[in-house]
Amino acid sequence: MKKLKGITWNHTRGLLPMVATAQRFTELNPDIEISWEKRSLQEFADASIEDLAKRFDLLVIDHPWTGFGADTKTILPLSDHLSAEYIKDQEINTVGKSYGSYVFHNKLWALPIDAATPVAAARLDILEKQGLDVPQTYDDLLALAKKGLIAFAGIPVDSLMTFYSFCCSLGENPFQSQEKVISVETGRKALQMHRELAQLMDPANFNRNPIQVYEAMVNSDEIAYCPFAYGYSNYSRIGYSKNLLHFYDLVKLNEKSMISSLGGTGLAVSSFSQHIPEAVKYAEFTGSSQVQQNIFADNGGQPGHLQAWKNDRINGITHDYFKNTLPALERAFLRPRYSGHMYFQDHAGDVVRDYLMNGGNEEQVLQVMDALYVKSLNL
Repeated sequence: MKKLKGITWNHTRGLLPMVATAQRFTELNPDIEISWEKRSLQEFADASIEDLAKRFDLLVIDHPWTGFGADTKTILPLSDHLSAEYIKDQEINTVGKSYGSYVFHNKLWALPIDAATPVAAARLDILEKQGLDVPQTYDDLLALAKKGLIAFAGIPVDSLMTFYSFCCSLGENPFQSQEKVISVETGRKALQMHRELAQLMDPANFNRNPIQVYEAMVNSDEIAYCPFAYGYSNYSRIGYSKNLLHFYDLVKLNEKSMISSLGGTGLAVSSFSQHIPEAVKYAEFTGSSQVQQNIFADNGGQPGHLQAWKNDRINGITHDYFKNTLPALERAFLRPRYSGHMYFQDHAGDVVRDYLMNGGNEEQVLQVMDALYVKSLNL
């Protein structure tokens, strides 16, 4: 019996589909056993995959780690180990830029098994009780926020992702030069709009990640709407939580739907593994269209294969989560993935959140972010 270990993140969406696919894979391959461990969402975003790759055969990773993983050769280029036909299927069936988010140096370093971006979520029962509709425009959103009925994830990394969203939605993508994160004009406007909205929500949300926001929404009746947090289809499934969430595309700003920052996860194989052929075989199994549309999705997973997002059965059990939010995935902004980018992400989020909570001079905030960006490019 060859025993492999994997590491994923601590949520139903992160753990259960990996355990379920591993179980079925062992039933089909009795000489291979795969066990999965979990780490917190914050560790998932922050912890170096180099350390993890020395301890685990399989890693569920966040795509901004792609460049680091490729440059340090801690993970395998899966496009060198899987058939051209399989890789082409992955590319054709990408959800938005999910496939491309794991491509670096013209090779694929992880299979996009999970797709996500910040989307909108609503407690329809609360809105209906108050005679309110799901917001369609940014002005609608502000009006609802002034009633004290909105929340969004405000921890540093999510504050940074929402800043990107405002920049993109105002017509300028970040990181277009190697000196500045964003132009002063767009950056100032994005920060001001972000803070205006953030000041209308409970400050408790500055300490909540998307999971904690959704848990607050389903376990109390204080939050009717979340305008942007990384989507979790689990909360749109009957029986998962006390109350049901319905998910939607983002509101319109200047007559165009807002743009969010791509998330999701990829399944990578450690280059240190003593069982590389077996690990690659499991990755191939888990990322396949058949498994993504069935075992993976049915066990709380949020597939990364486009056919699963279009699957009527899966949409039926998630109140059309996938159909409703797919347009947001298709527009989503792809963050940089160069080797030093995680340094910028780790520190810039603190800068943005501090401004949202305490105010300050927008140009100084942008200058601090620019300095972090330039430093990260040279790491």
